[in-house]
Amino acid sequence: MTQSFEEKRRTTAKRLGIRPEGIPGHVAVIMDGNGRWARNKGLPRHEGHSQGGKTVEEIAMYCIEIGIECLTLYSFSMQNWKRPAEEVEFLMYLYSMYLEEIRPRLMENNVRLVHLGRTERLPQNVTTALQQTMQETRNNTGMTLGLALNYDARTEITDAVVKIAGLCKDGQLALEDIDQDCVSNYLYTAHLPDPDLLIRTSGELRISNFLLWQISYAEFYVTETLWPDFTAEDMDLAIRAYSQRARRFGDINSQTTI
Repeated sequence: MTQSFEEKRRTTAKRLGIRPEGIPGHVAVIMDGNGRWARNKGLPRHEGHSQGGKTVEEIAMYCIEIGIECLTLYSFSMQNWKRPAEEVEFLMYLYSMYLEEIRPRLMENNVRLVHLGRTERLPQNVTTALQQTMQETRNNTGMTLGLALNYDARTEITDAVVKIAGLCKDGQLALEDIDQDCVSNYLYTAHLPDPDLLIRTSGELRISNFLLWQISYAEFYVTETLWPDFTAEDMDLAIRAYSQRARRFGDINSQTTI
């Protein structure tokens, strides 16, 4: 019998010694450190990306197990096209292979895949694998896996502004109807909840143009662990840290004590 999110969270909370409310609904991850991991081991950079891909699958499966409703991974930014052509080519090969291979596991675990970003510039084999996987998993009702691929937060916000301006120009949207909810509805993350917890690996203290609108009230957790070394135990540490935060959402008189 399939467990609900609530049942999984209760089980996880008991194991971690926290309240069920301490399990974040939406976790976003800036996966950093593949290159350093490879360099530290005297390996070529592509070996770091390969190991990082394995970590993606392991962490995604673990998040399903513990009751996370949405996991969003920062996989490839628009700025990453500046990397050496050989590295970019390998990454694109890795994405197409990963999207093909993970599809049966997504179906088996009732996971829905969504894409955050633009498809332009992505190779045809990547866009085909991406579209096929999203199409096949579109009706799944378990965890949502968001893949930020060819993503840039400023571009996302600009795209939303252009869409809204076009609707206003065509008379389909009135100026007074534009509010924060309206803007959110035209972002790549439309219909997804905002992240509760943002994790960054490799110790870097920056958000690298990731989900700038959506993480306004997210709790941040930074770990020195490089992404290829990130494990379920590291995720548990992040969740325990999150569970100790008092989320105020800007209101000093109304705290949400987790």
